[in-house]
Amino acid sequence: MKKSSFIEGAMIATIGIIVCKVIGLIYVIPFYQIIGQQGGALYSYAYSIYAVFLTLSSSGIPITISKIVSEYNSLEYYHTKEKAFKIGSMIIVTIGIISFFVLMVMAPSLAKTILGELQGGNTVEGVTMVIRVVATALLVVPLLSVTRGYLQGHKYITPSSIASVIEQIIRVIVILLGSYTAIKVFHSSINTAVGIAVFGATIGALVGYIYLIFKIKKNKNKLKRHEPISREENKITTRDIFKKIIFYALPFILIDLIKSAFSIVDTITVVSTLNDLGAGNIAETTIGVISTWATKLNLVVISIAIGLTVSLIPNIASSYVKNDMVDVNKKINQALQAMFFIVLPMVIGMNFLAEPIWVIFYEHDLLSINIFRIFIFQALTFSFFTVLITIFQTMNNTKVALLTLLFSFIAKLVFNIPSMYLCDAINIPIYIGPIATTLIVHVFAIIYLLYKLKKQYQINYKLTFERSIKIILSTAIMLVCLMITNLFVNFNTTTRLPSLVYSFIYALIGMIVYLLVTYKSELMQDIFGQRFINQFLVRLKIRKE
Repeated sequence: MKKSSFIEGAMIATIGIIVCKVIGLIYVIPFYQIIGQQGGALYSYAYSIYAVFLTLSSSGIPITISKIVSEYNSLEYYHTKEKAFKIGSMIIVTIGIISFFVLMVMAPSLAKTILGELQGGNTVEGVTMVIRVVATALLVVPLLSVTRGYLQGHKYITPSSIASVIEQIIRVIVILLGSYTAIKVFHSSINTAVGIAVFGATIGALVGYIYLIFKIKKNKNKLKRHEPISREENKITTRDIFKKIIFYALPFILIDLIKSAFSIVDTITVVSTLNDLGAGNIAETTIGVISTWATKLNLVVISIAIGLTVSLIPNIASSYVKNDMVDVNKKINQALQAMFFIVLPMVIGMNFLAEPIWVIFYEHDLLSINIFRIFIFQALTFSFFTVLITIFQTMNNTKVALLTLLFSFIAKLVFNIPSMYLCDAINIPIYIGPIATTLIVHVFAIIYLLYKLKKQYQINYKLTFERSIKIILSTAIMLVCLMITNLFVNFNTTTRLPSLVYSFIYALIGMIVYLLVTYKSELMQDIFGQRFINQFLVRLKIRKE
């Protein structure tokens, strides 16, 4: 195993996450054909509820372990960081077991809340069953997550990324083979097929965890797992470590819980409100797109932010514990610039290609395409929102992060239903309401977080602002080139193969134009550094060493 620098770690994590998301998108094509819209809605119900409980049981401790391991490694407290990992694992297993039993008991009540008075679609019994099946993942995924956090804290990003890919591949195999066999071979119900599909999360996590345990045992000397305890470490008791883990983890758990609850607001309010407004015929399609199908496409973009945070946490924690605020300032600005550089053109490009992209992965459905065309912009705002929240958490300023998320969630909860009524009143598509609410809430939160960073830590955004203007101009040039190309090269994008060819041609043109413009203007070099770009070009065999 090899340690990664900040940008290298971010790119490795990002590539791993993108591979996972691409796999997750590719399987959707046959899976959607197997289970249909009703099955898709059932699948989204289970996962939206599971996501909240997964956050409760696993999000806080893994990030905390990554942070604590990084801090203790910087201080050369090797024995203590191993002790912290063991304590963290015990805590997370306990929380996972409790969450599993709670979800099993609460499943019927949650199913009734989700469906409301909806008739003719999924049943309470069906939703209850799939929620209980996916709950089994809570017994395995938390342990996998904390093991990833342990390796990431050592700045070993590659094994963690590989484990994620393995987990996703196994999960997809179970989803496709299981659902296909259930419906096509045994002629079982959609409920059974979806139940088998969601169980894939448990199997995938188990295989990924076994892989990481193998890597840790193989590299125990590099990880300094059996170093003797130093005199300074003798002063650190088990109780001290336990308190530190809880102190660090609770804000992370609360923050991630509130972030996950954003999707729960849509799950609980969209179907019932559309039904009340006389649009019950599009209710399950709308929530399926927002909660599952469009979200899967958005996650390809959001992977950039997730990859950055994986590398950002141990790097900023290491610099912050040494009180090196110059390096903290540099890494924060570098993270914001790198994310904007990659995410903005991807969002604009996917908005431009919304119809063919949707047809490639699903089918030509005008309602779903129109929802996705607007929904994709959430990938941009959510990415910045996530990275900024993570920065505050990493620097132990959880008060700002928690309050920002809490007020954002309250705003989403308060305005989600009124926004749909407003859309209906002014005669625009009702589905714009919940999407616009999230976008507006994110924008206000981002502005506030940037302001607080500048005020409390004297973060200077001058270079980031200047380079952001160049990124916007470069993206605009890319978009103009795509629009000009569209005058001469056009396809019927209502079927899959022409849509695939169309998307490939336009994505290639857009990428070449954007990369050429940013390279020639030296914007790319300014953000990523000439050394990193040279290494990347050598690996692609575009440039010799």
